[in-house]
Amino acid sequence: MIRPTRLKKGDTIGVIAPAGPPDLKKLNKAIPFFENMGLHVKLGKNMKEVRGYLAGTDEQRLEDFHDMIADRKIKAIIFARGGYGTGRLIDQIDYDLIKRNPKIIWGYSDITYLHTAIRQQTDLITFHGPMLASDVAKDEFDTFTGSLFRQLFEPTELSYSEKINPLKAYAAGIAQGQLVGGNLSLLVSTLGTPYEVHTKDKLVLLEDVGEEPYRIDSMLNQLRLAGKLSDAAGIVLGDFAEPVTTLSPSLTRHQVFEDYFTDFNGPVLSGFKIGHCFPNFSVPLGAIANLSTKDRTFVIEPGVK
Repeated sequence: MIRPTRLKKGDTIGVIAPAGPPDLKKLNKAIPFFENMGLHVKLGKNMKEVRGYLAGTDEQRLEDFHDMIADRKIKAIIFARGGYGTGRLIDQIDYDLIKRNPKIIWGYSDITYLHTAIRQQTDLITFHGPMLASDVAKDEFDTFTGSLFRQLFEPTELSYSEKINPLKAYAAGIAQGQLVGGNLSLLVSTLGTPYEVHTKDKLVLLEDVGEEPYRIDSMLNQLRLAGKLSDAAGIVLGDFAEPVTTLSPSLTRHQVFEDYFTDFNGPVLSGFKIGHCFPNFSVPLGAIANLSTKDRTFVIEPGVK
């Protein structure tokens, strides 16, 4: 895997919106957080564009992405928000351009499609973490979540244990593998495409928000039937904010996880604050990680060099 070069004070980061249009007031509120880390912030030229639920046309969003990749002064791209629309760009991205200009790419949610395609097309490690308008600008954005950005300035081994919060094991074991995955619904949307997520011998991160138990059930079943669960070395279950179900009676999310993971041939550990939550534990996708239910730990190798 290719580790992007670490940031240093005085570097410039690029901010773009490849999916939904950001709230510009929230976007501007988040910028000082990065300036206080000694970074300069450059916004994509199409940042203010809006086309329905998209941040401009596909051509405009793609242009901003390619411009930030090609600009040698930009050392990292941190997305403004998720939403919907990143998958529309996947088959138009210049992956050779990314290979020639590997740099830090950071975001989550709808960005999962982009993480998956870039990793599988270029071998570049990317980062699953909070974004400007949708996370950093919120009053709930906490010091611990903010501290995880430090991994971009110095190669840092990350360690998650029950010192952070309680974790639950659905299947026991110890496994090592490349960390892949992200948002469950976006991973399912890659199936049957040239960018279908690869899970063979990998640790697969799954998280989502606003999905009822029957929807989580449906998506896990699709991954199961596609062989994506049985291929995995282990499963890392992040945050699943469970809405009030519209079905009565209903299974709980916990029961759904039991159905799919109790007999899993490898470790399945849940409760990680990774995803649409605070704190939001940022992780490098594509890095080698170790998952153990014996001591309830998740350790990930550095994402930058």
